[in-house]
Amino acid sequence: MFGNLTAAAFEHNWIVNAAVASMGLALVGVAALLTYLRRWRWLWREWLTTLDHKRIGVMYLVVAAVMLFKGGVDALMMRGQQAVAAGAAQGYLSANHYDQIFTAHGVTMIFFVAMPLVFGLFNLIIPLQIGSRDVAFPFLNAVSFWLFAAGAALFNASLAVGHFAATGWLAYPPLSELAYSPGVGVDYWIWCLQIAGIGSLLSGINFLATIITMRAPGMKLMKMPMFIWNALGTIVLVVFAFPVLTATLGMLFLDRFFSMHFFTAAAGGNAMMYVNLIWSWGHPEVYILVLPAFGIFSEVVSVFSEKKIFGYASMVAATAAITLLSFMVWLHHFFTMGAGADVNAFFGIATMVIAIPTGVKIFNWLFTMYKGRVHFTTPMYWFFGFVATFTLGGMAGVLMAVPAADFELHNSLFLVAHFHTMIVGGVLFGLFAGFTYWFPKFTGFKLDERLGKWAFWCWIVGFFLAFVPLYILGFMGATRRLDHYAASTGWQPLFIVAGIGAVIIAIGVLFQLAQIVVSILWRERYRDTTNGDPWNGRTLEWSVGTPVPVYNFAVIPNAAERDPLWEAKRRGCWPPKENPAYEDITLPRNSAVPVIIAALGFLFGFGIVWHIVWLALASAAGIVAALITRSCDNDTEYVISAAEVERMESQRMESRLQKP
Repeated sequence: MFGNLTAAAFEHNWIVNAAVASMGLALVGVAALLTYLRRWRWLWREWLTTLDHKRIGVMYLVVAAVMLFKGGVDALMMRGQQAVAAGAAQGYLSANHYDQIFTAHGVTMIFFVAMPLVFGLFNLIIPLQIGSRDVAFPFLNAVSFWLFAAGAALFNASLAVGHFAATGWLAYPPLSELAYSPGVGVDYWIWCLQIAGIGSLLSGINFLATIITMRAPGMKLMKMPMFIWNALGTIVLVVFAFPVLTATLGMLFLDRFFSMHFFTAAAGGNAMMYVNLIWSWGHPEVYILVLPAFGIFSEVVSVFSEKKIFGYASMVAATAAITLLSFMVWLHHFFTMGAGADVNAFFGIATMVIAIPTGVKIFNWLFTMYKGRVHFTTPMYWFFGFVATFTLGGMAGVLMAVPAADFELHNSLFLVAHFHTMIVGGVLFGLFAGFTYWFPKFTGFKLDERLGKWAFWCWIVGFFLAFVPLYILGFMGATRRLDHYAASTGWQPLFIVAGIGAVIIAIGVLFQLAQIVVSILWRERYRDTTNGDPWNGRTLEWSVGTPVPVYNFAVIPNAAERDPLWEAKRRGCWPPKENPAYEDITLPRNSAVPVIIAALGFLFGFGIVWHIVWLALASAAGIVAALITRSCDNDTEYVISAAEVERMESQRMESRLQKP
């Protein structure tokens, strides 16, 4: 009845037991707090069943924050192990446990931190920036989030029931095949990514339709904000790349469950086909994460320089070039695997070429600041940190684009340092800048600047201490995935410095948490008194008051200019002096179906992992039944009358005037 699930699945070492206990205590604490405050019904009605894209965006960010904590703990454990495990000292982690941790760290940070941060910001910002009242498919948007949440829950379940993969975050065969990984770890890996990946694909389709069809009147393609252009590039990559991931994971599942032998050489399969497929998704994935950060920096630099973005057309062209070229460089991830000199040369040149549009963007940002009135706010600090780290990582990437150099550096810590320089310095710094920049739009108060800058300095100092030693260790011959090394190598001092850097980054995270807590407690001090425009913004999201109403715009704006709000201010047309003509607004009703689909999706994945066939079949049938039930429901929308809209807008205006 329970398939392969036995009591042995719950037997762990003290480290894992402590982690499971902490997760359990956290869940009990949250449940107790909700019970004490009598907020269960509020949580269900206002958040869990919502189809409001803004609240879905917030939930994405909450999940990302929780997973960032987990991924950060994994990183500290790895750095701690490497700092002490030299010579006779074996450290505190077994080799297998260490392998699980570095696999889980990669999966956590890419799939369950960076991706939800991206989609969270998309949900919060895209409809507002294009002048839309909602996304194209609100129900699909909720399903996308809850499938992602189900994948994250299944991923965390592996910590308590069974174990996670020890194969590396991309699970290359033959190591990931059943003969070499007979446990449930790879199965957990397959299905947590499969479920979350389907959610990401659906979200990409939704936002593609939103941007193409729901822009405000007058907003032609070449009038769109740069964040929307970068979001569009990201979404195109999601729509084309994630089906490859889905198919690849499906074939690996068939190999493991039904001995189909897509990737097992002994039976006529080809492991190199897996490597090509996973990286033909994996390298676009890097730009799926980086392009939104580029869009954020375009908004931040323009606003805090009080200038329009320099070279708008060239920035659009650079975005399009990166989107296209990102599909033409995947093989540089395995130059060492015998593709041949001609193939390596092509992909090496393509890798160098993709650095050109990236450089165009950096120079355009710098030229935007030139002769501008630069405000050194926390978002701008994150931008300057990005320029420093991303330039270093970019130069290292161009070096590794030379196949001859890559043969020496590929399996070394130099590569690990390069990747983290691009992802942390490029993606996380950009997302932190965006979070700080747009935070007052949805809360009504700014984040504390002093604590934000302290957090930045801890991150930037800790980052260079954590990863510059890895560049050096790579040149010294230290390979990836090390959990122990000989004392005679002389590597330990550099590993200790890297560990100290990781601790300083953790202190930066604590400052970020303190920044949020202090800002909430002292929110009256940081209150936005500018009618929803605390930064003197340029784009449409700043034209809406705070808190943003459920319908976003009482009247759909006209966006015939590139920076419509800025142009309205310049012409003296903002705020509008005449009362607009309101109309009825149709919005989607809340629905419990996405939550039900996610719960059944989790049970389906758990059943497949443990070969509980009846559970998997019943869950799949339940998902189909839920979708059929939803399709037969004709009461999925409600209408806010024009009179009610006018009343709500008048009430909102009065409350704004009463603010100190």
